[in-house]
Amino acid sequence: MEKFRIEKGDITTYAVDAIVNAANPTLLGGAGVDGAIHRAAGPKLLDECKTLDGCDIGKSKITKGYDLPAKYVIHTPGPVWHGGDNYEDALLKSCYEHCLKLAEKYELKTIAFVSISTGVYAYPPEEAARVAVSTICDFLKWTQIVEEVTMVCHNDRVLKAFQDALEEYEAQE
Repeated sequence: MEKFRIEKGDITTYAVDAIVNAANPTLLGGAGVDGAIHRAAGPKLLDECKTLDGCDIGKSKITKGYDLPAKYVIHTPGPVWHGGDNYEDALLKSCYEHCLKLAEKYELKTIAFVSISTGVYAYPPEEAARVAVSTICDFLKWTQIVEEVTMVCHNDRVLKAFQDALEEYEAQE
């Protein structure tokens, strides 16, 4: 799919309309990519996040990008993996859908995602990639606003999982 790219990289370096932060529900920063985004954006991001009263798992909220090259940060708390029988797939799908709808509401053309929940939340990358790819690609078929989505993978296993999931998705089309 031409509007969807998958690459390995550092989300904090992407000059796009919005990057997506795999946040925790407090939105106050944390480990992994969440901490890296907060550090790169500077203290004003935390100040704005403190005014948002957190965010439910599967939902999303938007802030300015501050010192990041991205104009905005869309924060979404993903589900913690508990074996797959606790609605993790529905919650993960909801994360991607809410982020994409928020991007559309703010008329954002370019978005860079991280692989939500595959870090400290232990969601298996292969499972997560299938949910993410189908949700993003289905959305890109009808959106009139979002022009490009990039999945920024933090390691080779996640990169391969997303490449394989996209291949699977395209084979079913």
